[in-house]
Amino acid sequence: MASIPIMPSTTSTPSSALPAHASPAFHPVSSPQPHDQSSRSTPNDFSLTHNHHPPSPPSSSAPSHPLPPHDRLHDPPHDPPPSLISPAFTPPTTPGTTTPLSRPPTSIPIDHTLPTPPPRLVDALPRVECVVRARIPTTTGTEMYLYLYHNDADAKEHLAIVFGSHIRSRSLDLPRPGETEMDRMIRGAYVGRLHPGRTSSRVDQIKQEERAGEELPSQPHSDAPLVRIHSECYTGETVWSARCDCGEQLDEAARLMSLPSSNGGAIVYLRQEGRGIGLSEKLKAYNLQDLGNDTYEANLLLRHPADARSYGLATAMLVDLGLGGETGIRLLTNNPDKVRAVEGPRQEIVVKERVAMVPLSWRTGGVSGVKGPEVERYLSTKVSFLATLASERIVLTRGVD
Repeated sequence: MASIPIMPSTTSTPSSALPAHASPAFHPVSSPQPHDQSSRSTPNDFSLTHNHHPPSPPSSSAPSHPLPPHDRLHDPPHDPPPSLISPAFTPPTTPGTTTPLSRPPTSIPIDHTLPTPPPRLVDALPRVECVVRARIPTTTGTEMYLYLYHNDADAKEHLAIVFGSHIRSRSLDLPRPGETEMDRMIRGAYVGRLHPGRTSSRVDQIKQEERAGEELPSQPHSDAPLVRIHSECYTGETVWSARCDCGEQLDEAARLMSLPSSNGGAIVYLRQEGRGIGLSEKLKAYNLQDLGNDTYEANLLLRHPADARSYGLATAMLVDLGLGGETGIRLLTNNPDKVRAVEGPRQEIVVKERVAMVPLSWRTGGVSGVKGPEVERYLSTKVSFLATLASERIVLTRGVD
């Protein structure tokens, strides 16, 4: 299915005009439940069990290039138009103020029985195919497998970073016409581990080599695996940018999936730089931020949606990795609205629990983690613009466990 481009526009985009695979907008709730549009809250009203609306930002954060009235999403009494906003970013509702360092993370059960406004999702998932995988030993001493995917929605090479040999790609394991056993091993369609002299990719060969120390696939764990949907961020992951905490979130997801008590998991790495606008436009947005605009205003001034990401490809990749169905996953996100987006149009993926991720600088009181005025403005924008991490900061400052 070909992707539907988002055409530049200087006016607000109605919800019905968004592409079918766009990030659906939901109310910031901890799990699906009815939303009362008449209720509003102030920055001091945040709790861990109630719905919230974004507080009005301080006057000092006003952009140097004022937006048209229909794009000034904070001005009361109008609620933010959901068509321009990616799923909201909110704190957990279960007790706990930090992401554990050595024990399984606290998670929030998802109740699928409660009614929730239906999002507009794709009619069918894109077709994806894993073309190669390879074992990657990491600098922390653990191992993971890197899966590379092609698809029929775009020309990009999306990735899945998989922890645990029991998580495998169905499309990768399918036989290819005319291929040899060596061909299969070269593209990563083997079971166990490669070693010099190995001649077969098949399970029966592994059984014959058990006495030689061949490693068999591990048995599945009783807990649902962790999953993180991560969008590419060259600046935050490669060139040490302190404008965001994307690199920190990627590292934390990998660390949690590598814990001895973990059932492994998968990081779906989508090539949608700059919330879907690309690296060149993202760098322009950085210049607009230096001129006084926040990260969302900069995208709008460049005639892009505030968030142009989509998750249909992520859902299709998770299904190919065998993570669909009733077994379910635990989704690593601070954004409960992303739950429905990842689950797919026919609930191909079942999100059993949501696991929150708190910025490391907040968890340690600024001792470690990404620090600097730019990243603080970035996180503050999420707090004021999407009622995002304010409750987490309140909980941390009050010392609630």
